[in-house]
Amino acid sequence: MDSNNSDYNKECCEQCSSGCCAGGCDSRSKLHSCNWLEDVPGGYNDYEIVEVSFKNTRKGFYKNSSHIPLNIGDMVAVEANPGHDIGRVSMVGKLVKLQMKRANLRPDIEILRVFRKAKQNDLERYEEAKAKEVVTMIRSRKIAEDLKLNMKIGDVEYQGDGNKAIFYYIADERVDFRQLIKVLADVFKVRIEMKQIGARQEAGRIGGIGPCGRPLCCSSWMSNFVSVATSAARYQDISLNPQKLAGQCAKLKCCLNFEIDSYVEAVKQLPEKNVPLETKDNIYYHFKTDIFKREMTYSTDKNIAANLVVLSADRVFEVMALNKNGVKPDKLNLDSDERQKELKMFGDIIEQDSVTRFDKTRKKRNKNRNGNDRSRERKEGSFTQRNGGGHIHENEDSGKNEQSKERRQRNNNNRRPRGEYRNGEQRVRQDNNFSNDVETVKGEQNASKTD
Repeated sequence: MDSNNSDYNKECCEQCSSGCCAGGCDSRSKLHSCNWLEDVPGGYNDYEIVEVSFKNTRKGFYKNSSHIPLNIGDMVAVEANPGHDIGRVSMVGKLVKLQMKRANLRPDIEILRVFRKAKQNDLERYEEAKAKEVVTMIRSRKIAEDLKLNMKIGDVEYQGDGNKAIFYYIADERVDFRQLIKVLADVFKVRIEMKQIGARQEAGRIGGIGPCGRPLCCSSWMSNFVSVATSAARYQDISLNPQKLAGQCAKLKCCLNFEIDSYVEAVKQLPEKNVPLETKDNIYYHFKTDIFKREMTYSTDKNIAANLVVLSADRVFEVMALNKNGVKPDKLNLDSDERQKELKMFGDIIEQDSVTRFDKTRKKRNKNRNGNDRSRERKEGSFTQRNGGGHIHENEDSGKNEQSKERRQRNNNNRRPRGEYRNGEQRVRQDNNFSNDVETVKGEQNASKTD
């Protein structure tokens, strides 16, 4: 993890007195933890065990037996088997004891030591080992495929000194990878360790963007995973569609458990759904429920939405009590008339509730040559009569009307009759059947010209 990820990280370190943020000084990291006892006097920071974080979600507790002055964010070389590993100090002081209790570590567990603060050559070897991780992962996948093993290698992590590599894999069934370990050791010349992880852990290590548009919870802040059941979707009235309920790990989304407690408490205060409501006219069956609005929708048909009526939870309790006593009300919803009056009084002026408000086509205004709006003139009654192909325009200015009439009459006089050319010849069809008629007409016309 790089300590200089962004300007945000630098500001974070400055605000936290140069080192309260863990996980690469990135408070958005899932390895982030804040030492809120840092400035409290009384020896709260005098604890010999420190917490060290490594790549992704791996953390460990190491004993500072040499009493090296360590602060959060320091790169240290710690004991490993074999050799040493390079990590970042993520927590010091008495809070480490609480972290160990949270991790449920056994009291008799062996705690490794902190060797020293990382030197320049240690960091160089550490960066060289990290640079080989992607190439090693791709090549190891090819080797596992050649050995026909039903497994997927999701990530590779090299030890700080480069002498050991941890291969994280997922598999649906038990896999015999003894031959795979031998081949990997011969190819990469390092000690091999295989760790099986689940689909959720793999998604947390790889990361991604969820359907909500935010980074995955498992890669941003979740450190432990709780089993998710389909009952969580039923309580929240979510459609049981596997494509909608599954996350990028192909398992049920972890966020289904986030609000389940609120839904369970709210459902307890609602009436039962399997009890029909009876009126003098019909029988109504439950269709859907808006849990937090405390509104229930009823239909006259069990299977389809027919004559839907929306009721408040209090009204449903009231109707159920009446039906239990043998009384059938006239109407199911007493507020229907009042709601219609309110809708008429406060109408949707701008049609923001209309689904088809963008489908309406606007009529284009027809403008004449003078730039006047003809549609407006029609409304005012300026166009009152229609004769043949033209309009008689009646305006207050009679002089303009007379000029327009004279211009129209002059155009009609200059218009030549149909079927004649400019030289006065009559238009004749050029068909084979009328070729003789054409010759006779031309002969008569020539004789008239000579006379």
